[in-house]
Amino acid sequence: MTGGPGIVYLVGAGPGDPGLMTARSLELIVAADVIVHDRLIPSEALAVARPDAEILYVGKEPGDASVPQKGIEKLLVDRASEGKIVVRLKGGDPFVFGRGGEEAEALADAGIPFEVVPGVTAGVAGPAYAGVPVTHRDDASAVAFVTGHEDPEKEDSALDYDALARFPGTLVFYMGVKALPRIAERLIDSGRSADEPALVVERGTLPDQRVVSGRLAEIADAASDAGIGAPSVTLIGPVAARRERIAWLERRPLHGRRVVVTRARAQASELARRLAALGAEPIELPAIRIEPRIDTDEVRRAIEGVHAYALVCLTSPNGVRLLFEAMAERGWDARALANASVAAIGPGTEAALAQHAVIADIVPERFVAEELVEALNKLDLAGKPVLIARAAEARELLPEALRKRGAAVDVVTLYETRAEQPDPAALERAQEADFITFTSSSTVKNFVEAVDGRLPPDARIVSIGPVTSEAAREAGLTVDVEAERHDIDGLVEALLAAAER
Repeated sequence: MTGGPGIVYLVGAGPGDPGLMTARSLELIVAADVIVHDRLIPSEALAVARPDAEILYVGKEPGDASVPQKGIEKLLVDRASEGKIVVRLKGGDPFVFGRGGEEAEALADAGIPFEVVPGVTAGVAGPAYAGVPVTHRDDASAVAFVTGHEDPEKEDSALDYDALARFPGTLVFYMGVKALPRIAERLIDSGRSADEPALVVERGTLPDQRVVSGRLAEIADAASDAGIGAPSVTLIGPVAARRERIAWLERRPLHGRRVVVTRARAQASELARRLAALGAEPIELPAIRIEPRIDTDEVRRAIEGVHAYALVCLTSPNGVRLLFEAMAERGWDARALANASVAAIGPGTEAALAQHAVIADIVPERFVAEELVEALNKLDLAGKPVLIARAAEARELLPEALRKRGAAVDVVTLYETRAEQPDPAALERAQEADFITFTSSSTVKNFVEAVDGRLPPDARIVSIGPVTSEAAREAGLTVDVEAERHDIDGLVEALLAAAER
């Protein structure tokens, strides 16, 4: 952007769960020329940023000095003065202990246009995910948000503990886990009941959220004994007692479990979202990527003559997607398959066909090539043209079996799988995984190569089906669980059953 000052958006990224980011925040991240962000933002927050966006980290690491506040304010002014769209991305809400007010004043003084985009604040979200409402008509008609980490340059505390002790409602302290012994002592000395319910929420809204409860007099020791650290919020008040009845996060079946997802990146997010909804912490470590190969003479010839095939066999959702992409380039849709019987391996492939208005004629009960061969025995294929559209690495069992029956088989490669370069941070997180999921032979092979022998020591292996399981065993892995249904639904069911055991 050029021709005058740009604009700065002071954006709240929410408390940690990426699902709590607002639609407006994501919209602005996509549009930003410059993103200036803190440490405590959702890990996925920057995933939608433009590849050419300037990403600047100005957060504070524990034990390290942060970028000075005046330096951050100057940075915002300078980038906006260059005519750029600047997103200042902060955890929680920018105006709740986020120094957003100071930055807004600096922008106003410099004549820089700005907007404020509120975010979900940790003081509400953390307790909510712990099963505690900060207000309740029977227990608390007011809530006070208090900083537990005051400016260290202040000679005296700005907190009026006498007033806080008398406050007729819920107290929520931000960033005060280290100061919790002093906070509890001062409140009790000022008249707050030592028996009042209290709790501390660590990493609220995230899959590894932890909660410690107790009386106000003992909450500091309980948090210390549990090793609770930052980021945390502390809640004090009668509403804390309601947690036992309405806590919900910990009751999800995969709560606290780390699950490695090795699917190709384009497909991994779907499985990761399902696992997260069940309470797991998914670690996306794609072992493969899908590289289309539909721009070849081989594919063009097959598409040109697709109406002539008596049978079309598809073995994966990727194959379905790419076949229809190739057909669309020719200007054709599902009607081009009107003369053929359509066979599919697996409900995922069957569902992908249904999305293109094609109902598969043949779907074997077990989702492997051997079963498809058996299911095709009822068809008279002698001398008839058959198309098998598949990955480059697929087994030869299906085409060889059909050729033995006299079919004129064309095998067309629609895509190939390539090894994906793993993210080092994800590899480290994977070392503490409870489960590793494999959805194909190629994910096994490439994952084993990616970790270079450093397999997570305590993780159980979950396989989508027998072919994948065999590849895992050949790689020296022990398959702990194999899905009965060889699709993602079956994989999730198998994982849930394993977690219950």
